[in-house]
Amino acid sequence: MKTPLAPGIRLVTSFSRDSWYRGFILTLTFLFYTAYHLSRKPISIVKSELHRNCSSVIRPADLNFTNNATWCDWAPFDQNNYQTLFGVLDNSFLVAYAIGMFFSGIFGERVPLRYYLSFGMLMSGVFTCLFGLGFYLNIHSLWYYSVVQVLNGLMQTTGWPAVVACIGNWFGKGKRGFIMGVWNSHTSVGNILGSLIAGAFVSSAWGLSFIVPGLIIASTGILCFFFLVEKPEHINCTPPQHHSEKESDETESLATNSSPVDRAAYGSISAAEPAEVVEQHTEAISFSGALSIPGVVEFSLCLLFAKLVSYTFLYWLPLYISNVAHFDAKAAGDMSTLFDVGGIVGGITAGLVSDYTGGRATTCCVMLLTAAPMLFLYNYIGQRSLATTIGMLLLCGGLVNGPYALITTAVSADLGTHESLRGNSRALSTVTAIIDGTGSVGAAVGPLLAGLISPTGWNHVFYMLITSDLLACLFLSRLVYKEALGWCRRVPRARGFKEI
Repeated sequence: MKTPLAPGIRLVTSFSRDSWYRGFILTLTFLFYTAYHLSRKPISIVKSELHRNCSSVIRPADLNFTNNATWCDWAPFDQNNYQTLFGVLDNSFLVAYAIGMFFSGIFGERVPLRYYLSFGMLMSGVFTCLFGLGFYLNIHSLWYYSVVQVLNGLMQTTGWPAVVACIGNWFGKGKRGFIMGVWNSHTSVGNILGSLIAGAFVSSAWGLSFIVPGLIIASTGILCFFFLVEKPEHINCTPPQHHSEKESDETESLATNSSPVDRAAYGSISAAEPAEVVEQHTEAISFSGALSIPGVVEFSLCLLFAKLVSYTFLYWLPLYISNVAHFDAKAAGDMSTLFDVGGIVGGITAGLVSDYTGGRATTCCVMLLTAAPMLFLYNYIGQRSLATTIGMLLLCGGLVNGPYALITTAVSADLGTHESLRGNSRALSTVTAIIDGTGSVGAAVGPLLAGLISPTGWNHVFYMLITSDLLACLFLSRLVYKEALGWCRRVPRARGFKEI
C-alpha cells in the first residue's frame, strides 16, 4: 500500500521552482535593505548621548572638569549650538545621498546589480564603523564625522535603485502593491533593529552603536555576492508579465492593476495592443527619457515632501521624545520604534488599497491629508500619557510612511516598466533613482530645517511637517483628478454592461 506524502513534502512540492526562487529573491533583498536602514539609524539614537543633561549624571570622583554643564558631553557637541551641529551631520549624509542617488540609477543600469550591491554594502559597513571608531580613537573633530557621513551617504545610494530593479525583474504588476508593501517593511524593520542595537550600547560605549550595524551590513554584502540572482532568465525561470492580458474597458475588474484609472494616470496598455511587448532595444534609458514617462515628475515632487516628513522623524524623533517626555537616550530610542511599527502597517495597507482600487495617487493623497491633523494632535496631546504616546506614534507612523512606501516601491516599479518604454528592461533603476533621488532632497532638507527651527520651539517643527504633507498632496492633484475621472467613466459602462 502506497503511503501518502508527508504534509511538509506536499507543501514544498505545491510550489513551483519559479515560486521558490521568487520567494528566495524577495527574502534576500528584504535582508539587504533592512541592513541599509539598520546602519542609518544609530546617529539618531546617539544624539542624546553626545549632548546630555550633565546635571543629572553622576560625576566620577577622579574626573577633572571645568564646566559643570557640559562635562559629560562629547565635543564638539558640547556647545550651545549642538542642534545645529547635529543638523550638519544629518545633512552631510543626506545631501550626499540625494546627489548621489541621481547618478546611482545610471550606474545601476550599466553595472551588474550583484557587484554593485555587494560593493555598496561593504563600503557602507566600512564608513559606518569609522564613525564609531571616533569614540575609541577619541576624535572630537566635526570635520571627521562630517566627511565620514558624506562618504557613507554616497555608498548608501547603491541600495535602493538596485534592490527595486531586482524585484521589478522578478515580479510582474499583479498584486504588486501588496507584495511590495509587505516587502517594503524592511525600512521599518531596519529602523527598529537599528534603534534596538544602537540603544543597547549607547549608554556604555556609543562607538559600538555604529560598529555593530557596520559589521552587519558588510556581512550582507558578502551574502549578496554569493547568492543574488538579478533576473529569472539567468537560471531559466519564467520572466514576469509586467502588463495585463488583452482586455476591454467594460469587463476589466477593479482589482486588476491595469485598470482604466491606471490608463488615465499612467498611460497603461490599450485593449488593442498585445499583452506582451517584444523588447525592441536594450540601451539604458536616458535621464530625460525617464523624466518623460507620465507620472514620474508628479510622484517625484510628492515624494520630496513626503520623505521630508518621514526622515525628519527618523533623525529627530528620539531627541524630541527625550526633550519633551524626558526619557533617557535608550528609552527614547525604544519608544521611537513604535513609529516604524506603524509604518509597516501603513505600507501594507497602502499597497492593498491601491491594488484593489487601482488608484495609487488617490491612496497616497488620502493618507497624506489624514496625516496632517494627526501630526498636529500628536504634538499637542501625544505626551499626556503613555497610552496616548503609543497610539499616536503608531497612527502617525502608518499615515506618514504609507505613501512614502507606496511611491518608492509599487509606483516606481509601475513607472519603470511603463508600456511607453516598449519593453526596455533597463529603465527601472533609473526611474527609481529619479523618484527616490528627488525624495532624498526632501530627506536632506527636513532634518536641516528641524535643526534650525527646533531651538525656537518644537511646535514650529510640526507646523513645517504639516505644511509639507499638504504640499505633497498638491503635486498629486492632477493624477488624483484623472483617477477620479476614470472611476466616473467606469460606472456607466458597468451599468450598461449589466443591462444588456
